[in-house]
Amino acid sequence: MWTMSSYDYVTAAVKNVKATLKDNQRWNLPKKAVTPMNSDYTPELDDSSELNAHDHTYFQELIGVLRWATEIRRVDILLKVSLLSQYQAGPREGHMEQLLQIFAYLDQHPKMTLYFDWRIPNADFFGVKSSYKEFRTLYRDAEEQLPSNMPKPRGRRVGSLAYVDALHAANKKTRRSHTGYVIFLNRAPIIWHSRRQNTVEASTFGAEFIALKSCIEAITHLRYKLRMFGIPLDEEPTQVLVDNEAVVKNLSLVESTLNKKHNSIAYHYARWNVAAQVIAVSWIDGAINIADAFTKRLTQMRRENLFGSWVY
Repeated sequence: MWTMSSYDYVTAAVKNVKATLKDNQRWNLPKKAVTPMNSDYTPELDDSSELNAHDHTYFQELIGVLRWATEIRRVDILLKVSLLSQYQAGPREGHMEQLLQIFAYLDQHPKMTLYFDWRIPNADFFGVKSSYKEFRTLYRDAEEQLPSNMPKPRGRRVGSLAYVDALHAANKKTRRSHTGYVIFLNRAPIIWHSRRQNTVEASTFGAEFIALKSCIEAITHLRYKLRMFGIPLDEEPTQVLVDNEAVVKNLSLVESTLNKKHNSIAYHYARWNVAAQVIAVSWIDGAINIADAFTKRLTQMRRENLFGSWVY
């Protein structure tokens, strides 16, 4: 097993922020930050004063620092950085205060280490039962697109697993939903994503399907890249875990139909990938769906429960 931490980067970033704010009479880091952002804070409803030109520029600089921190394994602040990044064009004082709380949280929790476990997880634990053969009757041409010039695979096979979630109408002003997912190779987290959706969905079902479509696209790209690297993939499709039963049933029962026309693209895209054996979808209890941490502002205890199984 291997591990990876961004401790050095985080401590240096916090040190630089403290040095910059040392003589600043307006801004300072909170003394206590048990979570990166207050669970009841809604940035879209913040009506505090807009930042001046100098603070506006500094806000953008801090966002850049934090976004890089999320790239190098600080997954625990991913959602908060995603939410505040939406206000770089016109940040307010309340946004800056929450941004500085993230740095205070990093100051008090500088170390977060990710596990990179080479062992393939047991998919039977999740009750995954692929029904691709039945879907082949509807999608006869479904076949995973393989690189024509991919090298001969060598080494041990790797399996992949993804957790997906969506928070319906997350933004209280625009009512856009929020997508979150994390993809593992064997038991190693490789890709994590948290971003608002581009459209407004009328139902949780629609928001979950949009999130699933986004995750499938990332899975498709990852599988293609691995093959071009010469890495052999497990014979099983990528296991995708979703906590919405309606979505799972539409991707498990071939007789299921879609009555909502505007969701049909994501619907057929997902079912086509089931038929092509790119993915196999099953239900997971929302209480243990770790993708929840990338869509919802959670309490300290809830965060510890979700992150505790794959970081320390």
